[in-house]
Amino acid sequence: MFPSITDRKIRIAIVGCGRISKNHFGAIEKHAESIELVAVCDIDAKVLERHAEQYQVPGYQYFEEMLKAEQLDLVVLCTPSGIHPDQAVLAAKYKVHVMTEKPMATRWQDGVRMVRACDEANVRLFVVKQNRRNTTLQLLKRAIGEKRFGKIHMVHLNVFWTRPQEYYDQAKWRGTWEFDGGAFMNQASHYVDLLDWLIGPVDKVQAMMSTTRDIEVEDTGVLNLRWRSGALGSMSVTMLTYPKNMEGSITILGEKGTVRVGGVAVNDIQHWEFDEPRDYDEHIQTANYETTSVYGFGHPVYYKNVIEVMRGETDPETDGREGLKSLELLIAAYLSARDGNTVSLPLEY
Repeated sequence: MFPSITDRKIRIAIVGCGRISKNHFGAIEKHAESIELVAVCDIDAKVLERHAEQYQVPGYQYFEEMLKAEQLDLVVLCTPSGIHPDQAVLAAKYKVHVMTEKPMATRWQDGVRMVRACDEANVRLFVVKQNRRNTTLQLLKRAIGEKRFGKIHMVHLNVFWTRPQEYYDQAKWRGTWEFDGGAFMNQASHYVDLLDWLIGPVDKVQAMMSTTRDIEVEDTGVLNLRWRSGALGSMSVTMLTYPKNMEGSITILGEKGTVRVGGVAVNDIQHWEFDEPRDYDEHIQTANYETTSVYGFGHPVYYKNVIEVMRGETDPETDGREGLKSLELLIAAYLSARDGNTVSLPLEY
């Protein structure tokens, strides 16, 4: 059993004040009645000073120093992906709950290590999957749950975005195997998550990848997949689209339904057709939304679930074990691309 926090605000610290952290600062502000930001942490002294001053909280350059000094309930890891495992394990040692951005780790065993450490310390491990909360994908998840497609025959995802060399040059960790991962693990991570969350357990993966930018990892790749259900599918990902982000989409073809959700970030239901109508079909157009960011607007909704979990009111939507599902699929894809063969799941028996 996890202890619930019911008589006060949940005390949170943001670790890493880079590109994605603004989504978390915004989510915390929207839930100010339930949570409070009590500290920030970043190794860059100037960045740290700016955020500590902006949010009027103590700033720490050293993570463990913050864990020792502050009475924290939850740390939010917005640091480079390869650092997440050690930070999660350290937070667990101090009996602090953990929320980590995607991907939870860049190695399979590191992800397992995070889950095990939090289990042993009896603290929560949340893995951010905010795209699941998008209105368009919630409708799609409902249709699949109601078996409106019948047997799903084929699934295809596209992530046609752009990341110029300047993006990777912003920091030394970007585009590295150790700390970042490539287009699939980093930029398209939330789309890889849809393969299991929406369609179900994957049986086999084949992958091919290539690199054009001056980086260690892939910026372009394709996957072929077979699900345990017998469905077949594919995924095409590139960060080389000219001149800007073009598309993040999923298409599902079933015996009784066809759906395509497109837009720049699965924000536009472009085709919705089933053999039997339902009352919510008329709301399809209102579910679509404009987005200025490929991150979407799911972080505040994700935080709502985290707050309710910490209050003891519900179960987590994406805990560490749920995060391992997409990490396992990612690792399988990299193994396939490296060795030129088909990889079967699960990775461990």
